[in-house]
Amino acid sequence: MRFQTDLVPARLIRRYKRFLADCLLEDGREVTAHCANPGSMMGLAEPDTKIWLEPNDDPKKKLKYGWRLVDHENGHFTGVDTSLPNKAVRAALEAGEIDALAEYEKVRAEVKYGTNSRIDFLLSGAGLPDAYVEVKSVTLSRQPGLAEFPDSVTARGAKHLGELADVAHAGHRAVLLYLVQRTDCTHVDVAHDIDPAYAVAHKAATTAGVETLCIGTHISREGVTIAAPLALARSSR
Repeated sequence: MRFQTDLVPARLIRRYKRFLADCLLEDGREVTAHCANPGSMMGLAEPDTKIWLEPNDDPKKKLKYGWRLVDHENGHFTGVDTSLPNKAVRAALEAGEIDALAEYEKVRAEVKYGTNSRIDFLLSGAGLPDAYVEVKSVTLSRQPGLAEFPDSVTARGAKHLGELADVAHAGHRAVLLYLVQRTDCTHVDVAHDIDPAYAVAHKAATTAGVETLCIGTHISREGVTIAAPLALARSSR
């Protein structure tokens, strides 16, 4: 998933109202950027953090910049736009680049299922059980090398796990795909202390047959693409 325009560097002044971020460009101008991330962004939204913005000239958009990356200034990046993972995963699914799901021929997005829900991707293929794939963007890291989900309480995430468990009980494949939008992590865990109810729901879903896939990303100022699988911590299996 490539960015549509070249990113420009900035420093974060503050993030507020979840979807707004005041930023300082290198030329001294202050601009307000759209922050496409409803989560807490724990550890990613500290003032003076180096970030990368995507400019746009779309007359329909009120804000002329979108916040895309956090630059950790050590060679690593975190992608903060939660709309990008589904685009990157779809491209990878259609290209057969996710080994665990590469046999599926047909990819459909946003298919209704469960109780007033839509699955991110429904995969089908000759002779294969349908695969229901729910994608979660992972950006939290509180320990070196460890990515965690969620970064705040998510009743919606727990609901999705229950619905995936129902799918597994019905004889289909149910897949929770953690896409880690960080380049500095090698394994993934559920943040039990942040949302105990989600952790319980994840354990119940795993017992019911829901598969958990953890996949890393290549992130640069050019875009975000799928990388190699990451390990799931033993405590979350």
